[in-house]
Amino acid sequence: MTLLATLAHADADLTACLARVMAAVLKPGDVVAMEGPVGAGKTHFARAFIRARQGDMAEDVPSPTFTLVQTYEDPMGTEIWHADLYRLTHPDELIELGLDEAMREAVVLIEWPDHGGPLPDPLIMGLEPIADFPELRDVTLAGSEARWGAIARLPAIARLIHRAGWSEARLIPLAGDASSRRYFRLIDDDRSAVLMDAAPGPAGDYVAMTQWLRARGFHAPEILAADQAEGLLLLEDLGDDLVARVLETEPQLGSRIYDRMTDLLVELHRHAPPDFVLRLDGAELARQVGLFAEHYAPAVGAPGKADEVADVIERLHGEIAADAAPVLGLRDFHAENLVWQGDDSMGILDFQDAVAVHPAYDLVSGLQDARRDVAVDIEEAQIARYIAATGVSPERFRAAYALLGAQRGLRIMGIFTRLAQRDGKPRYLAFMPRVWAAIQRDIAHPALAPLAEALAGIPAPTPQIIERIARA
Repeated sequence: MTLLATLAHADADLTACLARVMAAVLKPGDVVAMEGPVGAGKTHFARAFIRARQGDMAEDVPSPTFTLVQTYEDPMGTEIWHADLYRLTHPDELIELGLDEAMREAVVLIEWPDHGGPLPDPLIMGLEPIADFPELRDVTLAGSEARWGAIARLPAIARLIHRAGWSEARLIPLAGDASSRRYFRLIDDDRSAVLMDAAPGPAGDYVAMTQWLRARGFHAPEILAADQAEGLLLLEDLGDDLVARVLETEPQLGSRIYDRMTDLLVELHRHAPPDFVLRLDGAELARQVGLFAEHYAPAVGAPGKADEVADVIERLHGEIAADAAPVLGLRDFHAENLVWQGDDSMGILDFQDAVAVHPAYDLVSGLQDARRDVAVDIEEAQIARYIAATGVSPERFRAAYALLGAQRGLRIMGIFTRLAQRDGKPRYLAFMPRVWAAIQRDIAHPALAPLAEALAGIPAPTPQIIERIARA
């Protein structure tokens, strides 16, 4: 049993806030054993937890002191059991109550757990009133690191939300990305916000880029509150109209949307990049594409065959792209990270890894999207639109576009392989054929003949190859 986290001097509001945060992450089979004397706030915590899980279905949550067990259901059909074992006379009564089975299939909150005997790997929550301050309590969370380690983040999240005036909000998990970051939407009556948990590590890069973008009129989410040391940010909620979703539901807007994406880059590139971002030059591009040789090539039975790729990319960058003045590249500039707001400026998400790079880099990112097909005529129209708006050399820009597209694609192939084999995230493998097809189009550019030669003999991600990667 490991002490995971503490929440010191918590009043009733902060205790309930922690309950709402915990309600967003617990899943069936999770057991919370609440320890503490009478009046410590165990039932208060359970009531806030259950009502947060139920949302609009929220009902009264009485103490189970006399019934021993009360059961509830959330909108997703998960059962929540609230038990008070103070009057339990023998641990065998757990079976009669059905708690033994519930602890395998439901979220279970137990008061006075010591009256019920051993529990299956519970989260131990201690609530200890503070002498002379009966309205306050110290909260501790303890459990096995393997199962409950992520819970250690929750008290810091609760402190930030409480301090920012959002302690009454419900938290709803939002879909994450390929990184370790996670996101929650906070809903409090008619207002909403987004919490970003960027751990491990502080959130200074995100804050710096947010300030830089907003100072120049770009619609990055406003930072409402922050705990930068903990990597926690409370952000303006830009809504659910991601460009990816709008393209799916209203495909007739495709040309207009991609025009706006290109115009956003044209405007962004009028500003010199800040001096605090990484310079993505030829050497750094070569280093990052090493992921392809490190992960994809060995996984497809071609170890060593991609060893020359990085050197070729660095050399070609010097010949094709090094003369262009670097601009700010948001790096993950694509339909999943842009919010459509009609005639208003597009909302921009996920830019903390911004770099100083060749102007073609983000255009490639948006038009050679790993997650969706972009029509060839749209891609060509946007390249031409950017060239016309900026006055760059068409021949050199197209060659650099092809080079950066190939580099990005090869790096992504390595990342997707690593995500599947190291991190247990195989869903990205389904995007590999699309990425590989874009790489093949890019290396067909005459200027990239040396790269095409370096890639010769490396197998394409066929269904058989993808299955092989997934099984490894």
